[in-house]
Amino acid sequence: MSRRVRRKVANKGKDGVVSLSCHETGVEDLGTERNGVVDWTILPDDTVIHLFSRVNYRDRASLSSTCRAWRVLAASQCLWSSLDVRAHKFDTTMATSLAPRCMNLQKLKFRGAESADAVIHLQAKNLCEINGDYCRKITDATLSVIVARHEALESIQLGPDFCERITGDAIKAIAFCCPKLKKLRLSGIKDVFADAINALAKHCPNLIDIGFLDCLNVDEAALGNILSVRFLSVAGSSNMNWSVVSHLWHKLPKLIGLDVSRTDIGSTDVSRLLFSSQSLKVLCALNCPVLEEDTSVSTIKTKGKLLLSLFSDIFIELSSLFADTTKKGRNVLLDWRCSKKKDKNLNEIMTWLEWILSHTLLRTAESNPQGLDDFWLKQGAALLLSLMQSSQEDVQERAATGLATFVVIDDENASIDCRRAEAVMLDGGIRLLLNLAKCWREGLQSEAAKAIANLSVNANVAKAVAEEGGINILALLARSMNRMVAEEAAGGLWNLSVGEEHKAAIAEAGGVKALVDLIFKWSSGCDGVLERAAGALANLAADDKCSTEVAIAGGVHALVMLARSCKFEGVQEQAARALANLAAHGDSNSNNAAVGQEAGALEALVQLTRSPHEGVRTDALELILVGAESFSALGFHWLFPLVPSDSCPKQEAAGALWNLSFDDRNREAIAAGGGIEALVTLAQSCSNASPGLQERAAGALWGLSVSEANSIAIGQEGGVAPLIALARSDAEDVHETAAGALWNLAFNHSNALRIVEEGGVPALVHLCLTSESKMACFMAALALAYMFDGSRTDEFTPMVTSSESSLKSVSMDGPRRLALKHIEAFILRFSDAQAFAAAAVSSAPAALAQVTEKARIQEAGHLRCSGAEIGRFVSMLRNSSSILKTCAAFALLQFTIPGGRHAVHHASLMQSAGAARVLRSAAAAANAPIEAKIFARIVLRNLEHHQVEQSI
Repeated sequence: MSRRVRRKVANKGKDGVVSLSCHETGVEDLGTERNGVVDWTILPDDTVIHLFSRVNYRDRASLSSTCRAWRVLAASQCLWSSLDVRAHKFDTTMATSLAPRCMNLQKLKFRGAESADAVIHLQAKNLCEINGDYCRKITDATLSVIVARHEALESIQLGPDFCERITGDAIKAIAFCCPKLKKLRLSGIKDVFADAINALAKHCPNLIDIGFLDCLNVDEAALGNILSVRFLSVAGSSNMNWSVVSHLWHKLPKLIGLDVSRTDIGSTDVSRLLFSSQSLKVLCALNCPVLEEDTSVSTIKTKGKLLLSLFSDIFIELSSLFADTTKKGRNVLLDWRCSKKKDKNLNEIMTWLEWILSHTLLRTAESNPQGLDDFWLKQGAALLLSLMQSSQEDVQERAATGLATFVVIDDENASIDCRRAEAVMLDGGIRLLLNLAKCWREGLQSEAAKAIANLSVNANVAKAVAEEGGINILALLARSMNRMVAEEAAGGLWNLSVGEEHKAAIAEAGGVKALVDLIFKWSSGCDGVLERAAGALANLAADDKCSTEVAIAGGVHALVMLARSCKFEGVQEQAARALANLAAHGDSNSNNAAVGQEAGALEALVQLTRSPHEGVRTDALELILVGAESFSALGFHWLFPLVPSDSCPKQEAAGALWNLSFDDRNREAIAAGGGIEALVTLAQSCSNASPGLQERAAGALWGLSVSEANSIAIGQEGGVAPLIALARSDAEDVHETAAGALWNLAFNHSNALRIVEEGGVPALVHLCLTSESKMACFMAALALAYMFDGSRTDEFTPMVTSSESSLKSVSMDGPRRLALKHIEAFILRFSDAQAFAAAAVSSAPAALAQVTEKARIQEAGHLRCSGAEIGRFVSMLRNSSSILKTCAAFALLQFTIPGGRHAVHHASLMQSAGAARVLRSAAAAANAPIEAKIFARIVLRNLEHHQVEQSI
């Protein structure tokens, strides 16, 4: 990761400014700046060494190749006294290559079993400290070899995750091989028996800090034999015999600090330890349920000793360690760090307290026990923020991880506790986290970015992050060569990109390019990075301007590559969603075409439609296809096998075809490719299926039946009967799609006959009477009106084919009477006698508006009729049936109400068809029902309105 070095040099001569090195003379000597380019190779040696100390070992190796001088400086032993290899792959090969530089290595941080196996190849015989995490697979053999090769070890820390494969044998090896050992902290060991502990007591006389954390069994009596111990933690360890502890451990002559947090210790044993121990100064018992449930806990005598628990004010208790308590409060840890008067013993206690507090708070946040809301809001958040400012890097990391963890309620649904998140924000936590994210230590960058990402789920925190410059910081971290840093930064951008107000800022900060580059950089084996990057791009692609930037940055190719090659569900889902959003902007940009033309895009989507994960299938079909119209040029034959198959995503495939059928070209392509047959087969098989599948099957047939040729084909394929069955569904959404499809089918005379034959009249009547959907009732009434209109001329009626000549003869009188009766009943539901009476005697706009308001079906404004359909309703105004006249006028009223989506289109069709004359005739007819007259007058006014509007 690059870091800008800005130096300020003043020539004060005798005034006492000390130069950084003997080579430093002045700005002009350092600059050699031509055309804005700085020659970094002439920096003073100590400045270069300081620069090298601020980058990881891989970047250091890269920089050392710049020139011979830098290669020599990069080998300086002062740069290799400590090494953190957690951020990158560290194996035997890498360790061997680093070995010549690590002869004087003092401190090492590593991650995982592979790195542990490689440690001995560094040949760092003077190694004093090792700190390992992700230690679940580290074995006794590995740890024994490490300590055997590094007898100078003074500190060994493995955790906080459990060391499941380490036993007492490895602890005995540590005791035999490391006589200088001062600190031993191990997490999650199954059994720590007496022989292992006694070996430590015998062979490690300098052992002052012991931590057996989250262990299953620890021999309490044996621990009483380690007389050198000053700080002891058994936090989270179960099966402790507290009676033995309280009777033995108080005899430890040097014990200053004891941590029993997250155990089942009770008030009696706590009191005995505090009362009996002469040396003990601090007892930490955080999150100890038995202790906290004891009502007598407030009577515990501390004898001036410090007891930290959830029922006490931890900041006040910590302040009591200092002679001056007047200005401590919540700044007690910060004041101690900044204090010029250093007390060695107190510093030891406070350093240990920071470590065990960060560990316990993180473990508590991970388990998220009930009843701690008050603690987190009043103390916990502030404690974590204070610990984030520690001089101990591992404490800072755990505190940041604790902040990222304690706000989360539900990992799966990304739910966080808003009060906890805002408590962090109000205590200045956002700026602290962003400052950590800007530091050069990659471990801190990663954990700080994770906390920022989680907190940013809250909209208020996201706004604060943006205002504090967090978007620029995260965009920069997303370019990191450290996978964990890049992953958490991408997660932060993902959460921030949810807010519309942040999308442009992310793009301006270079976030789009950084996210696309992440996909290419970590294209395999890094599912976390890829899911977060694709998720952020999906959110950004929903914005028209950002969508274009995603495409320009190579996002289409990157996302198609993910869709084709990645098998991880989360990555597939986000890639599909991102492609869908890219293609969903229609004609506003060229992304739609870009997705359709990308090599392998269609194949990738077809592959995703077969995913076992419903969310992936849904995005691949319903979302991508609704926007990617350019796929229509490639045909839809690949979709049709998905529709009737029991092993494929039928619902999503039908939904995709429904969405595609809104386009005229797609309708014809689907029909030509066999889509009608597939959908009719699906409709025939889904009478007992889910409402979602029923709705989509009927909806796809509705969309295709807009074309009269398709409508005829649906009838011939047997689509009438299953649609009638779907019209009887209990689901309101299915009512609408089935009624819409039957309305379109009924326009054709042959289909109308089929509907009557298949018992469609009672089904449509039932819809008119019972459906809660006004739209379903409306379209059912129109379908019935089409069926018994009889006014359509031969030029609109196709010749009856031989297959249709076999239609059995049915009596039309009964169904006609039933249909007309319920069409009338339906229309009368929208009639108000008083309003009609007022409109009959007055042509005032207010009177007609009152009728319109009562009659209006809001959703009907979304229906779009063809010229033939409008002509059919105009012709129906001349029908001898007063009910059908009224129905036609009612329908035309719905289609022309000002403000309707297609009202202007319908008005234009009516004017072309000369509807005004027919409407005036209907409005003046002496024998017409009052409803037909008033509705006709309203339609005339609507036409006048649209004519005036078009002329303006």
